[in-house]
Amino acid sequence: MKKQNEQRLVPKLRFKGFSEDWEQCKLKDILKVNSGRDYKHFAKGDIPVYGTGGLIARVDDFLSNQPAVGLGRKGTIDNPFFLEPPFWTVDTLFYLTSEKDNHINFIFYLLLRIRWKKYDESTGVPSLSKKTIENINVFSTKFEEQIKIAKTLEKINDLINLHKRKIQVLKDQKNLYLNKMFISQQGDVQLRFKGFIEPWEQRELKEIGEDYSGLSGKTKKDFGHGESLYVPYKNIFNNHIVDVNNLEKVNVKNKQNEVKYGDIFFTISSEIPEEVGMSSVMIENIKDLYLNSFSFGFRPHTETDLDVVFSSYLFRTPTFRKKMYILAQGISRYNISKTNVMKLEIALPSINEQKKIGKMMYRLDSMITLHNKKLNKLESLKKEYLNYLFI
Repeated sequence: MKKQNEQRLVPKLRFKGFSEDWEQCKLKDILKVNSGRDYKHFAKGDIPVYGTGGLIARVDDFLSNQPAVGLGRKGTIDNPFFLEPPFWTVDTLFYLTSEKDNHINFIFYLLLRIRWKKYDESTGVPSLSKKTIENINVFSTKFEEQIKIAKTLEKINDLINLHKRKIQVLKDQKNLYLNKMFISQQGDVQLRFKGFIEPWEQRELKEIGEDYSGLSGKTKKDFGHGESLYVPYKNIFNNHIVDVNNLEKVNVKNKQNEVKYGDIFFTISSEIPEEVGMSSVMIENIKDLYLNSFSFGFRPHTETDLDVVFSSYLFRTPTFRKKMYILAQGISRYNISKTNVMKLEIALPSINEQKKIGKMMYRLDSMITLHNKKLNKLESLKKEYLNYLFI
């Protein structure tokens, strides 16, 4: 590839052997806009039926037997997606096919660059018309260069999809272990490491630790500055282990409850009961660190055998989460009380088994994080190529 003069009608980055200017045209010159139709009179089959949100059904007949790009007519109008043949689309989803001497994969990536919302023709539900789509001005090139561009982006896309599949497999595996390696709602453990046969011990939280409150007596002017740090609500809600790179400043002058290594935090309110009481664990020692006002802390006794990493998963298992949101009370917003939470029972195996489980779960999360980082880099690379390989 080589850089080109940006004043000409050429992209910033080109493949060797291509030097001619691109031509301005309308979308109708390179593609055909086709309408979807009703599918409900067909029998069930193997042919996928797509709406604006993706796959919605499978039937025994197809509307098109050539590759296309799905584009919403109503609703989601800014999410073009590739359609492998054969397929059927409903009437809220256009399917765009290539005209002669134009590559459908090139067209797909070209459509990803268009800001579709600015072509919205409705004051209510977003909508597009065939005429509007057909008359959008774009720049295009010859078929041979289209193929080169499409193949380059396809390679990146394949890697993106590969990492997405790996992440999903790891997440499914993690959810399986959360359900089978911890006490279930039926009171049993379905999957254990070899050599561990002792029964798990049921104990109330108040027996193994003490609760404490988050920051109190603070106003808005105390936050965003100061020499102290605090753990924000969203940090707890989003992470089973506190993200120490996402702490915020607070001005603390009077005596407050300081956070310590091994503390477990619970959010005390949410808009829906299923999200109340989300937990996060502090696994680092940070001085002068405090807890936000909308959460409370739980500190296990020093003599309690509770592995910190194991606990970060224990309090997010389906079994414990169900116990937690049953406690939620409210109408427009749901809350829990520390007193009721402290009465909840948890089941603990030996400390050695806890460490085994915690280590394995943490390793899975580390692999998910690694693939997410690679995925983000690939997504960024794709955006760069979309900017540089097109006008």
